[in-house]
Amino acid sequence: MDGKPVWAIGLMTGTALDGQIDIAALRTDGERIDRLGPYALSPYPAAVQALLTQAVAAARGWNFTGPEPAIFAEAEMALTRAQAEAVKAFMGLHGLSAADVAAVGFHGQTMLHRAPQPGRPGDTRQLGDGALMAEIVGVPVVFDFRTADVRAGGQGAPLAASYHAALLRRGGLGPEAAVLNLGGVANVTWWGGGDDLVAFDTGPANGPLNDWMKQHAAGEMDVDGAAARRGRVDEARLARLLDHPYLAAPYPKSLDRYDFTAAMADGLTLEDGAATLTAFTAAAVGRGLDLLPRRPDRLVLCGGGRRNPALVSALAERAGVTAVMAEDAGWRGDAVEAECFAFLAVRRLRGLPISFPTTTGVPEPMAGGRVAMP
Repeated sequence: MDGKPVWAIGLMTGTALDGQIDIAALRTDGERIDRLGPYALSPYPAAVQALLTQAVAAARGWNFTGPEPAIFAEAEMALTRAQAEAVKAFMGLHGLSAADVAAVGFHGQTMLHRAPQPGRPGDTRQLGDGALMAEIVGVPVVFDFRTADVRAGGQGAPLAASYHAALLRRGGLGPEAAVLNLGGVANVTWWGGGDDLVAFDTGPANGPLNDWMKQHAAGEMDVDGAAARRGRVDEARLARLLDHPYLAAPYPKSLDRYDFTAAMADGLTLEDGAATLTAFTAAAVGRGLDLLPRRPDRLVLCGGGRRNPALVSALAERAGVTAVMAEDAGWRGDAVEAECFAFLAVRRLRGLPISFPTTTGVPEPMAGGRVAMP
């Protein structure tokens, strides 16, 4: 494949399990962003969402030991078909034929992710049948983006760094700004210009807080940070939480969605727990910024967590940084992750690396993802 810009479609369903498929079209050569195409949120059928929730629960019990849970195969087929039908509908709505699209970047649904540790290799498992997707949609599909990285000794995450750098470059932003994605987990990307890239998970983001709200039958999430703003941070507990060795560990490093859980707030009221979990996410980001080659003055916020005003204000207070909404930087904050996998799909087709020693810890820059042809 030559270096001319092509259309690709990216798909993302995050670890927050919000029941939505993010779909974005992007015109790119895998190095620069030529044009942002349409973007849509497509809800999963309720039965598929319930199946994925059950599969994630089974994954936590399995923990890479013994045979995979039987529910994985059922969930993989259901989510692949649901996402493939969503892509076909998206293409039809926006007048894109199979001949117009060079690739679909199909991340799949993460069941479990385990970072490597001394004496223990990492592992990662995303559900998503690329061959079935390619057959249904009629377009080449790039999928299984993380496994090769992990097998090479990398963390398998985060993978968005090269796309974040393309966004920063496009916006004329340099090392004074970094990108913070607030999904189930929080991850930061720092670009120093040229090939200087650093990315890692700073700690939890929406995951523990969402679970805390669900445990208290208070909804799926802390809408508008209302619970946190009514509560008081347990400062003594927060100080203990900030002693977690992960926060001081050098990068590269990555987290599973459940490495930090809602149990951090056990014993607190709903509101005080929400306030404490929110403060911990922000303070952990601050610890991460201290590890970067240069501490940024601004963070461009992507992902669902940027909609939580309590978290955004906590970033100023606890991380000592100015938060800038993705939209104010000319980006589409909800679409960035889906756009990223369109971008990475094109990089894979061109044989360009998607992970690096300073992002996932692989020994050398490497291309990742498998390609399924229709």
